[in-house]
Amino acid sequence: MKMVIFIFKNIFLLTLLLLLLSMNVVQGRYHYHKNQKAAPPPSVPSDPVSSPVTDPGDGDGDGDAAAPNCVFDVKDYGAIGDGSTDDTAAFVAAWKEACAVESATVLVPSGCTFIITSTIFSGPCKPGLIFQVDGVVMPPAGPDCWPKKDSYKQWLVFYKLDNMSLTGTGTIEGNGQDWWELPCKPHRGPNGSTLPGPCDSPTLIRFFMSSNLAVTGLRIQNSPMFHVKFDGCEGVLIDKLSISSPKLSPNTDGIHIENTKSVGIYNSMISNGDDCISIGPGCVNVDIEGVTCGPSHGISIGSLGVHNSQACVSNITVRNAVIHDSDNGVRIKTWQGGAGSVTGIAFENIQMENVRNCVIIDQYYCSNKNCVNQTSAVYVRDISFRNIKGTYDVRSPPIHFACSDSVACTNISMSEVELLPYEGELVDDPFCWNAYGVQETLTIPPIDCLQDGMPQSISDKVEYGCI
Repeated sequence: MKMVIFIFKNIFLLTLLLLLLSMNVVQGRYHYHKNQKAAPPPSVPSDPVSSPVTDPGDGDGDGDAAAPNCVFDVKDYGAIGDGSTDDTAAFVAAWKEACAVESATVLVPSGCTFIITSTIFSGPCKPGLIFQVDGVVMPPAGPDCWPKKDSYKQWLVFYKLDNMSLTGTGTIEGNGQDWWELPCKPHRGPNGSTLPGPCDSPTLIRFFMSSNLAVTGLRIQNSPMFHVKFDGCEGVLIDKLSISSPKLSPNTDGIHIENTKSVGIYNSMISNGDDCISIGPGCVNVDIEGVTCGPSHGISIGSLGVHNSQACVSNITVRNAVIHDSDNGVRIKTWQGGAGSVTGIAFENIQMENVRNCVIIDQYYCSNKNCVNQTSAVYVRDISFRNIKGTYDVRSPPIHFACSDSVACTNISMSEVELLPYEGELVDDPFCWNAYGVQETLTIPPIDCLQDGMPQSISDKVEYGCI
């Protein structure tokens, strides 16, 4: 009987052991199988700022070129990212391959600093292309290190693209210090002195003749000249950018747009040595909201009409913004001798903090103070200022409307404009010249110089060639 029980136990144990071995073999084969299809890469997130694309790894190579959301890491193309090696060729190679794939991502990985020289990333490309900067990208340090063959007017250019995004959690560093100190730059020195200018310096990022663009999430800083520029574009979204340069860095506009339509600029912080946002000729349907500016030269429409040119700008809205410690607040500036019109402009819900020239229309703009008087002008009309409140620098009147002798500014409306001195006594004499409009509510300080109605000379003027 004991022998039977012993044999039964051994058979049971042997059976159990064989069963466990069989399970381990199955699991081992499952994990080791070389021909198993790799898991698909993650999909492109709806918000690339909060959920950046991650590198799916090498995979097995089967079908990678045709798969959606392919990631092209610049380091896989030879980029070193040590802050001294020229990685331009690797960026160009990664761009070229990504350009041919729908919904592809050129990845600039975190933890590295990449040097690239002046480069044009051109299209057309397949739609949905993402240029994702999670590390640091910078140009050579100053004009002495700039390759002689490269353009001195631009660094990164994105050309003829549709449905493309520039995004990430990284930094685009401009290395602008040596450019700002060029002897031809218009410095603001001690006691109001200046040095002559301008001279060629590169715009850091330029989008040219492109459509349906998104620029989000990045830190862009210390540009030699303009930080981000759009010209000849349509359909632009800018969101959650941080743009910064020192207060006295010359010509470092934060965001500049010209000949560009349908633009949204949102939730961004900009501090620099020139206009926080500048809007040039040919811009239509621009919406700016949730932007904080300062130090800066404020948010400007213009300058327009330089060298007797025609400028047409319409349907611009700036709202829910903060402007602090700046030379100007919200401004329209045009040159004498220009033509065209600025119409349909709304500045709403703007907080000013220690701003000089809080509200300004200047049709006598001149960058060198040697301009001759001319009779023609860009026609400025249908401008509203609503809920503009805060404090101003008493060195200048907080409200300044200097309109052309021959082409008056018309239909200016003021509502809930309340501006008090940051320090010192109240300036109670805002400046107006040939400006027509209405105070819908009492303005502080009162702007009694604004004229009622319409000037007789305007009645026969038709948009100055603008459609």
